[in-house]
Amino acid sequence: MANTIIIGAQWGDEGKGKIVDMLSAQSSLTVRFQGGSNAGHTIRAQGEQTILHLIPSGILHQGTLCLIGNGVVLDPAVFLEEADELSKRGLDVSPARLGISKKAHLILPYHKQLDKAREAKRAGHKIGTTGRGIGPCYEDKVARVGIRAADIGNPSLLRDKVRHTLLEKNILLQELYKFDPLDPDVVADELLAMAPRLIPYLTDVEARIDEAAARGENILFEGAQGVHLDIDHGTYPFVTSSNTVSGNAASGSGVGPSFFTRAIGVAKAYTTRVGSGPFPTELLDDSGTYLRERGHEYGATTGRPRRCGWLDTVILRASTRLNGLTDFAVTKLDVLQNLPLLRICVAYEHEGKRCERIPQEEGALDKVNPIYEEMPGFEADISGCTQFGQLPSAARAYIRRMEELVGAKVSIVSVGPDRQQTIFM
Repeated sequence: MANTIIIGAQWGDEGKGKIVDMLSAQSSLTVRFQGGSNAGHTIRAQGEQTILHLIPSGILHQGTLCLIGNGVVLDPAVFLEEADELSKRGLDVSPARLGISKKAHLILPYHKQLDKAREAKRAGHKIGTTGRGIGPCYEDKVARVGIRAADIGNPSLLRDKVRHTLLEKNILLQELYKFDPLDPDVVADELLAMAPRLIPYLTDVEARIDEAAARGENILFEGAQGVHLDIDHGTYPFVTSSNTVSGNAASGSGVGPSFFTRAIGVAKAYTTRVGSGPFPTELLDDSGTYLRERGHEYGATTGRPRRCGWLDTVILRASTRLNGLTDFAVTKLDVLQNLPLLRICVAYEHEGKRCERIPQEEGALDKVNPIYEEMPGFEADISGCTQFGQLPSAARAYIRRMEELVGAKVSIVSVGPDRQQTIFM
């Protein structure tokens, strides 16, 4: 039995969806353990593209059970829209194949309003939030005033909670942000109108995982965003609102830390970032534009253009350590084609000294200078390669040097968006 965690090893958008989709074919159960609908996992199979925001990527495999864990903050409307869209395509998204933890917290309209209001108020100091209410929902969870999925089965409890929460939030919206207040009865009515469709999906996720483990089945745990957007270990304050590291797979799904046997970090062959925040290897020249256009680097959730830069192995070494990574999946190696020279950041220069680790003071990563190694590029089209030995020598050398620098083996190399455009090492 293999219980595998898949996490993004950079700042998100690494191509986790494709890797989860492929490994789901050998797994009976896929669990999403954190984040919300601010994540967008893009999967391309047999020429058809699927973008998933909440439902685990394993849903494309008919034999796979998909569960949304307690660590996820779930937007009920987005979940139902996504399920409906998949159903129209002939996929089984019934409660027999898809479940939501009763402990998962729900995103409500006031979370989205607060998210947008705060970002507007920041003016020139924006975090780069998607405005989907993720942070405010996690705030309510920690403040112990959140609405959990199971609450939709108890209308009186739900109405009391919404009314109590909006006493404070409406004051913030009106007095500080100059937004219109929300009617608690309208908010509750809208949620309860969705309850008949949502309740059949509510389940005891921990029990379902235990049952699968007892049968000796393979289980896949799917993270969202990337390690360096982690609320504790990321580039604070330009981070997401949850723990994106592999350790959260345990608390976000209801199992113990000894449950896992493998942790895969997904990393692009270069580096990207969406929104604000430090980015030492960012390219603001023609090479950055080339990576963006050739790699179709636009957000799956927001459509925002991604910032692009050279591969940064300082942040990948940190990812290896923080997550106990056993191996890496490298995506978009094909995007580097036709670049005559490839650069890899191997360290930083910080305050006049060589630095092998990420400085931890706020804003310090903005002040480092990357130290690069240069390697020759390759011109050959690698999108049809199915074995590592078929890659040009320069591409193979690039992967091998990456392994040396990050401290973990590369087990998967993606050379295109489709499932079959993958090399298993």
